Amino acid sequence: MKKQAVNPYLPEWEHIPDGEPRVFGDRVYIYGSHDEDGGDEFSLLDYACWSAPVDDLGNWRYEGVIYRKEQEPLQQDTSIPGIPKRKAAGLPHLLFAPDAVQGKDGRYYLYYSMDFSNMISVAVCDTPAGQYKFFAHVTRKNGSRPENIQWFDPGVLCDEAGVYLYMGSAPLKRFPEMGNHPIPGGMGIRLADDMHTIIGEPFLCANGIETCTGTSYEQHPFFEASSIRHFGEWYYHIYSSLQGHELCYGMAKSPEGPFTFKGVLVSNADIGYKGTTQPQNYPGNNHGSIAKIGEKYYIFGHRHTHGGQFSRQGFAEELTMNADGTFNQAGLTSCGLNGGPLKGNVSYSATIACCLMGPDREHMAVLPNLPHNGPENPMPYHTGMRDEKAPNGYFSWIENLRPGAAFGYKFLDFSPACNSLSMLLRGSGFVQLHFDNLTNPAVAVLSVSSDVWQYVQIPIPQIENVHAVFFSVHGGESDILACAQFQFGALS
Repeated sequence: MKKQAVNPYLPEWEHIPDGEPRVFGDRVYIYGSHDEDGGDEFSLLDYACWSAPVDDLGNWRYEGVIYRKEQEPLQQDTSIPGIPKRKAAGLPHLLFAPDAVQGKDGRYYLYYSMDFSNMISVAVCDTPAGQYKFFAHVTRKNGSRPENIQWFDPGVLCDEAGVYLYMGSAPLKRFPEMGNHPIPGGMGIRLADDMHTIIGEPFLCANGIETCTGTSYEQHPFFEASSIRHFGEWYYHIYSSLQGHELCYGMAKSPEGPFTFKGVLVSNADIGYKGTTQPQNYPGNNHGSIAKIGEKYYIFGHRHTHGGQFSRQGFAEELTMNADGTFNQAGLTSCGLNGGPLKGNVSYSATIACCLMGPDREHMAVLPNLPHNGPENPMPYHTGMRDEKAPNGYFSWIENLRPGAAFGYKFLDFSPACNSLSMLLRGSGFVQLHFDNLTNPAVAVLSVSSDVWQYVQIPIPQIENVHAVFFSVHGGESDILACAQFQFGALS
């Protein structure tokens, strides 16, 4: 029997953001950065890979570490720009968002940037998830590179049109190591079939903040996270906009463009989905791409945990393609790759919540890097995810749930019908249960007052068919809750 797929699709302790999904053979592979659980910087760990059968997307397998930061031959070159505090401490460059593609020779090529080094490196392997070895740096034959590109966040195309590399970063405020040359936006360049030699001139894929006025990108200018896909007659340039939380895309009939902005694929705060203007989750940076798996399209992105920016989890949502090749914006769910709603009568970790809102809605902006607890943060953390080792693996929960907060799940199939709810709670206060929408009247109330984890079970009105499930948090000014698990069932 196939395992249900949930969001996040990898184990909760694993943090692979910037996910590039690639289908090779009968498996889908995820290549991405590798955050540390509870880390204090982006991408502290070496590249690791996970894969799943294309017909069993809940069954992910750890492929191991495929490339280590020490393998980059220029790690010791002190003239290369990088993160200042790491350079001062003599620490190695970090491995930022990669991409992988099968080359013309049948081998697999991993493209990456060492944090702010302003160069793209390439590693190679005979298999999609084996031990990659350093191969080359992307340069012209004479070793030079065009100066009007930020060599950052590579996305790679290798098809009948040729080999193309896409990259760039165009923030509002430049980092010191970015230099003073113009930053048009997301850029592309053609490579030779050797997968690393530049043979063309740079072309613009998506306008950044300095060039977007009067263009189709004006409202969603390019920031970073270039990715490229080719479906049918269209090439899709996927990127993270200056808004940060959203993944957008442009379309063209050629890999060299011109690309035209077409819309938002997903927001990790659900902003813009069906007209939503208020964040339904704590926003943060986003990076990912599209995979066609079987006959379905999915957008892969990431969300934030541990109350900060540096422990990101991958999520995936199904996309709907229109007759003209455009996509509708996907909404956040807890069932992602499952192909349908989750079973209603199964125990779930609370941290598969696709909705998490704090009591102070107008301050749900990009996550600060705050301590995990304390009065300085009166809101629950995005996904609120915290975890620790337990005898049978990892144990996770949503923490810092204060009166006015809410969390929710889409979607559960209550077949067979259910008439009870149990939750694993800690703290003080009470939780109200709502179906389909938070604005609908509560149908049940659970209360808790305990310094240790406690199962609370109550009867509820019988529920059947498919529904979204929401919980609103209530209590006094000093009340605060944590939730680890929930389960619907049938009372005997």
